[in-house]
Amino acid sequence: MEPVKVAVIYYSLTGHNLQLAQAAADAAKEAGAEVRLAHVPELIPAEKLESNEGWKNYMKAAEGIPEATLDDLEWADVYIFSTPTRYGNVAAQMKMFLDSSGGLWAAGKLTNKVATVMTSAQNPHGGQESTALAFYNTMHHWGAIVVAPGYTNECIYKSGGNPYGASASANRDVKVSDEVLESARHQARRAVQVAGWIKAGQAAG
Repeated sequence: MEPVKVAVIYYSLTGHNLQLAQAAADAAKEAGAEVRLAHVPELIPAEKLESNEGWKNYMKAAEGIPEATLDDLEWADVYIFSTPTRYGNVAAQMKMFLDSSGGLWAAGKLTNKVATVMTSAQNPHGGQESTALAFYNTMHHWGAIVVAPGYTNECIYKSGGNPYGASASANRDVKVSDEVLESARHQARRAVQVAGWIKAGQAAG
């Protein structure tokens, strides 16, 4: 059987969701998956990005990571998305990318893909759960198979107990905790495992 194909697609402005995405991508590779890591297009003008030191630092850290395309969605068996919360909802940059998928959706090319979501916010109750749940609404419309981490591993409790997806607090030093990164890795391994079961079932008829 061919390896599970994973698209890790994220949006970040300060680097927290980049760290989550990289942890998930590394774990998926270790689980035997073929992985593409990509960021969605930025909407903030370049001159404004250059005016903020934290944003400039993120852009330097993300150099070399490609921009996500619709081909990534069509190619993958698994979607691992990571987005900061914006007022308890999905960041506009990520939403624009999702909204561009109508052609794939109409052609039935987004169905039966495993999907899971990670988030960040300024504080532990800053909208991470509502952002993940709002994101999953789109996955339901796609006909994707939502695979949230639930309470399937002790690391979920250690990282704050969010069953909908790994979630980071966007602290000033731009360092995601080891506990949250382990939750992101577990979430990725779980998504790859479930996708493997699905592929095996499809191969068996």
